[in-house]
Amino acid sequence: MKIFNTLTRRKEEFEPINPGKVGIYVCGPTVYDFIHIGNARPMIVFDTLRRYLEHKGFEVNYVSNFTDIDDKIIKRSIEEGIPASEVSEKYIAECKKDMEALNVRPATTHPQATREIPEMIDMVQTLIDKGHAYEKNGTVYFRVRSFEPYGKLSHKNIDDLESGHRAEAHQLKVSGEDEKEDGLDFVLWKPKKEGEPFWDSPWGEGRPGWHLECSCMSKKYIGDTLDIHAGGEDLIFPHHENEIAQSEASSDKEFSRYWMHNAFLRINGDKMSKSLGNFFTVRDICKEYDPQVIRFFMLSAQYRTPLNFSRDLVEDSAKGLERILNGAEKLRGIIDKDNKKPVTDAEEQILEEEIPKFIERFDEAMDDDLNTSDAISVVFELVRYTNANTDENSSSDFAGCLYKVLNELCDKVLGISLERKVEEIDQSEVEAIEALIAERTAAKKARDFARADEIRNQLLEQGIILEDTREGVKWKKA
Repeated sequence: MKIFNTLTRRKEEFEPINPGKVGIYVCGPTVYDFIHIGNARPMIVFDTLRRYLEHKGFEVNYVSNFTDIDDKIIKRSIEEGIPASEVSEKYIAECKKDMEALNVRPATTHPQATREIPEMIDMVQTLIDKGHAYEKNGTVYFRVRSFEPYGKLSHKNIDDLESGHRAEAHQLKVSGEDEKEDGLDFVLWKPKKEGEPFWDSPWGEGRPGWHLECSCMSKKYIGDTLDIHAGGEDLIFPHHENEIAQSEASSDKEFSRYWMHNAFLRINGDKMSKSLGNFFTVRDICKEYDPQVIRFFMLSAQYRTPLNFSRDLVEDSAKGLERILNGAEKLRGIIDKDNKKPVTDAEEQILEEEIPKFIERFDEAMDDDLNTSDAISVVFELVRYTNANTDENSSSDFAGCLYKVLNELCDKVLGISLERKVEEIDQSEVEAIEALIAERTAAKKARDFARADEIRNQLLEQGIILEDTREGVKWKKA
């Protein structure tokens, strides 16, 4: 498998540190509100990476954090008059509901920043002891210039960064708001403000800086060196750059061997923004579209390609997903008939010679830097092929083998369930539907086709689709 490594800006063959095992850290959301659809893209993309690696036989330790202490969380706690911890726990629970709806599997570990404070204090002390950090009136800063390769991930030149910070730093110095030795230095530990949560430390009561949190949580749950660190491209600088600096300065080891970053999600061509009125939460969008459609849409483009969210494009994804679900439903229908006749020579040839070609092409797409767009194209071809090569006379075992392959690629790897979401219908509604179907059947026998069509249209308006089969009339929710 080849991965585009942001660090080197080229595709590289993926080789884990320990054969057969992979440690992945993905930066999770700051939990002060419902997650938005921009948050959903890295969740879905890197969940799919994990699934594919497991499909290839790797044991994956997948760690994704919740940032549960932050200025935005504190602001929300003040607005609502409740503790910051209550805000974060509320939205962690809501985030997990949205992740489940999108079929994003729980991480091996979901660490929370506030539960890892001792490890953060230890790392800060190590950095001070090694001369990479210093304390000023309760604030601890990281000395950026003490870490010679700073800028290697974002490919930014430290002198260019300095000139960009010079005017801002001068203003802060004049106002007495900044005591940094250098304008590039960033905060590792900050002193408490009135009414804010705080923890005891050697530098006084305070809380950790955001960058420090991820360095410590990834180290604790994976180790000094990660196989893959991933997140949105907006995190490359300064967040991931600062993670590298403090982690490698502390451990003297490479922090992560591969860096993966997904491109932005835009809304109708614009950057998502509350001020533009195009800010959507996952919860809001999932009231309008099946979450499976949203997941399918997110995977319709390769993760490094900017993705434009529009209702027309999501509707196209819904239609595409429907073609796959129809193909799966056809196979299940053949399986359910339980035709026990043996697999024919022609069917055997298909299973041994043709189907492996689809699997190979699917894997080739995914091995090419997780190209889910091309992988989905292969799935469409597989569905067309199974539709053309199965009918009511096909053996159930043959259909079962085809379904197993389709399910492995869609459900197990892409996270797209082949089972339609079925709305629960109360018994009285079921009885009313079946009474109308019985009336329609009687009308057809009496050659009252106008009434039969009228009933079909009436049910269709209620979202009920009828299918006339040899075994009788079957119905389902649209």
